[in-house]
Amino acid sequence: MENRTPIHNFEIVAFSNLTTNRPLFFTLFFFIYLIGLLGNIVLIICVITDVHLHKPMYIFLSNLSAVDMIFTSSTIPKLMDILLTGNNSISFVECFTQMCFYLFAASTEDMLLSFMAYDRYVAICKPLYYHLIMNRGSYLLFLLGIWMSAYVNTLLLTLNIYQIGICQSDKIQHFFCEIKALDRIACANTRLHPILYFEIIVLGFFPFLLSLSSYINIISVVFSITSTAGRKKAFSTCTSHLTVLGMFYGAGMCMYLKPPSEHLEEQDLVFSTLYTAVTPMLNPIIYSLRNEEVKVAMKKTIICIVH
Repeated sequence: MENRTPIHNFEIVAFSNLTTNRPLFFTLFFFIYLIGLLGNIVLIICVITDVHLHKPMYIFLSNLSAVDMIFTSSTIPKLMDILLTGNNSISFVECFTQMCFYLFAASTEDMLLSFMAYDRYVAICKPLYYHLIMNRGSYLLFLLGIWMSAYVNTLLLTLNIYQIGICQSDKIQHFFCEIKALDRIACANTRLHPILYFEIIVLGFFPFLLSLSSYINIISVVFSITSTAGRKKAFSTCTSHLTVLGMFYGAGMCMYLKPPSEHLEEQDLVFSTLYTAVTPMLNPIIYSLRNEEVKVAMKKTIICIVH
């Protein structure tokens, strides 16, 4: 008979067994979190205050920064608390809240990056129609659809795992309440695998295909440009996004599509850290270094903040 005794508290196992290296890991994650938070806040302020950045590409970018802050703020603070105090306990409500925000950020970023790729496709491949296709009404509708779809998806997933129940263990083999880690301790014969595979196809594979097809078209158009200067200019408008896209999907695929292995949990920790902490920290840095308009706006904003 399956034990379905309700669990009111969980223990987050990953990093909790550290003894000597706790201060080092705490410092590392603290700076990752701080740099990511400050970088994304500055980027959002730049887009809001600089009229030159009131374009669809930068509006999408400011939304990406907001999502990245949700990513890091939903996972890293609890990890830092574990490393600082050794308290690896998390209540049922806190755990599901953390998972909810994580799923919401992941779903939103996945769709947002694909629409950012589509924006670059329209700008480079159909420049004469760009202002017609990506007008204010269109991109605001895209954004509303992205955020609402992510919300509905998160709600359905959270309700599903809540109904399935957690009864095999109170130990989460991860550094936050990640859905795969909770699925491993879900009640037997009622796992989330079919739902997760559906998620991967609908909110993973389809957005990835949209991004991939956009960049295949972009590359074919860029290589047809005879002028070297023109080709360089066309590439410079999308290299930042392509780099971010590669990091996000690379880490996500390694985390959710890799075959089972002996070191599955250890690998999940590495790729989850890249997915939820390192990539959100690097995103504003990549965009500010690779995009002249963002670079100029960020310099102005930082000078205003300092003075």
